[in-house]
Amino acid sequence: MSLKNFLLLEGTLEDATAGSSIEIGGDEGHHGARVMRLRPGENILVTDTDGYQVEATVTSVSKSSFDIQLCSAPMHEPAPETTFVLVQALAKGGRDESAIEMATELGVDRVIPWQADRSVVQWKGVKEEKGREKWRSRIIAAVKQSRRARIPALETAVTSAELVPLIESAVSRGAMVLALHESATERLGGVTRELAMRAANAGEMPGEVWVLVGPEGGISDEEIRRFSAAGAAPVLLGNEILRASSAGPAALAALCSVIGRWQ
Repeated sequence: MSLKNFLLLEGTLEDATAGSSIEIGGDEGHHGARVMRLRPGENILVTDTDGYQVEATVTSVSKSSFDIQLCSAPMHEPAPETTFVLVQALAKGGRDESAIEMATELGVDRVIPWQADRSVVQWKGVKEEKGREKWRSRIIAAVKQSRRARIPALETAVTSAELVPLIESAVSRGAMVLALHESATERLGGVTRELAMRAANAGEMPGEVWVLVGPEGGISDEEIRRFSAAGAAPVLLGNEILRASSAGPAALAALCSVIGRWQ
């Protein structure tokens, strides 16, 4: 069965059963009917927003919608034991959008836009709404590309001052908060080795791992001081200085390999 086509369903598949018929309308209905040019008999993979996923067959197509029949009962993907949170600073040149797109493909669970002190891009007024819509579109595109069963939550943009209490709250819950900083003395490799040892010895893993990524100019000294006081651990990725678009995904990839996401 070819499953090259992937669509998101608005609503839930929780109560659906094998053989259930569903009409796909709205944006996805238009996309499937007019852009993807689906035809009766084609097979697709359908995901909802609650972690349910199922194979289906297109049964009919109209100008702006189409009908599907489920090939089996939807399978539910449970929420991960360790949640990945990316705090991505706004960056110019679309590098922040590239970062959250790649992070989505790698399995990030929550995305927090961050108006850092050195962010050239400013989300104010209407710009914030437009910026969030761009980020949301990139996240959805990445979900489709990677055929994920869960859609990362895109949260409200925060300033550095607003981020401090979020870090404090996360740390109080037992979260590991990592701030990528080129002047840090601890390397991410040390963190991943610690997590790998915990996993090997059936030790308790953190319920959340946060990764903070600054803009082109990096996280300022004052920001790193305040974040560290709140409980964040400054870490260095390696000898190379990565762009704002690649630092977060690189850190997430390293963490995925030891947390168990890729095992």
